[in-house]
Amino acid sequence: MRHTRYVGHICEGAAVAIAIVAQLELGPAYAQGSKQAVVETSAGTFVIDLAPDAAPNQTAHFMKLAADGAYDGTIFHRVVKYGMVQGGDPLTKDPSRRALYGTGGLNAVKAEARAAKMTRGSVAAVMVPGKPDSAGAQFFIVLADQPSLDNQYTVFGRVADGIEVLQKISEVAVDEKGLAADRIEIRHVTIRDTPAEPFVNEPAAALGAYRAVLDTSAGPITIEFFTDKAPNTVRQFMRLAASGVYNDMAFHRVAPGFVIQTGALSSRTAPLTEKQQKLVHNLVPEFNDTKHVKGIVSMARGDAPDSASTSFFICTGASPALDGVYTAFARVVDGMAAVDAIEATPRTGETPNTRIDLKTVRIEKR
Repeated sequence: MRHTRYVGHICEGAAVAIAIVAQLELGPAYAQGSKQAVVETSAGTFVIDLAPDAAPNQTAHFMKLAADGAYDGTIFHRVVKYGMVQGGDPLTKDPSRRALYGTGGLNAVKAEARAAKMTRGSVAAVMVPGKPDSAGAQFFIVLADQPSLDNQYTVFGRVADGIEVLQKISEVAVDEKGLAADRIEIRHVTIRDTPAEPFVNEPAAALGAYRAVLDTSAGPITIEFFTDKAPNTVRQFMRLAASGVYNDMAFHRVAPGFVIQTGALSSRTAPLTEKQQKLVHNLVPEFNDTKHVKGIVSMARGDAPDSASTSFFICTGASPALDGVYTAFARVVDGMAAVDAIEATPRTGETPNTRIDLKTVRIEKR
């Protein structure tokens, strides 16, 4: 992906704002604790980690506007492909006021600290050039590091998930004035407590209270985990599943009497998000005394013992050659009929002739 540096002022035309609203010294009530903004747009959803410690008043103002529904129906009116998107102007709710886009919702928040670095994913307040107390409803998000903007703008958040959605928004065509030709609307902004990352801090014994349901095109397959034998593998599998890494994959290998295999990233119908990519890594092997018999679930790997990452297989017969050299971490407890159906699918060599979907992997309480 090519990233674009955006040089110049954010919010062209802001100096002719048609209304000057009173400065707000917002209290801390809206900026307590760890919060996120979930921004639903007509192009998809992205999530912002808010930063009240860095910009308490700007964060509070943003949160209050979001709670009041003030962003609903506004658009991203200015974009630079792979460089920046700008939105939040209340005037953009009205297409007839297009000539004034970029001038609304300003002059509401007093100046706060400027971010030393404007790095990829930064969410910053738009200001009128030369007027430090001019921030308000409008914001911009940079999609590549922008050193030309260092020490100039107040950053009050950072994209936690969905940067791909913002890249897509940045691809919208623009007119001769740099305004987006198409309306990409913000449908709603929800403020929530930052959720804990699932299956990170639970003790290994607690993970045993969960099972996974593999929703396949041949039917559901339910597995239960060996948390006592492969606790780190189980934890990683659960984290990958919860993050959606296993969604929309396929069973790419069928070897009757041996295994059916899925979990290869190359079989996904869509690429991983950046957040998902950060979760994927090679696993330290947890070889154990589990026998690889029918129904055992084990991590696939290359020649190196520590090369397992996402791909896994379900044994369809006894395979003693795998014992002690592959990490067995679960067993099928329901849905063996689906396993048998996948094993019986027509194939060329070990490749199914038609796609066999792994739609989702759902983690649930036993």
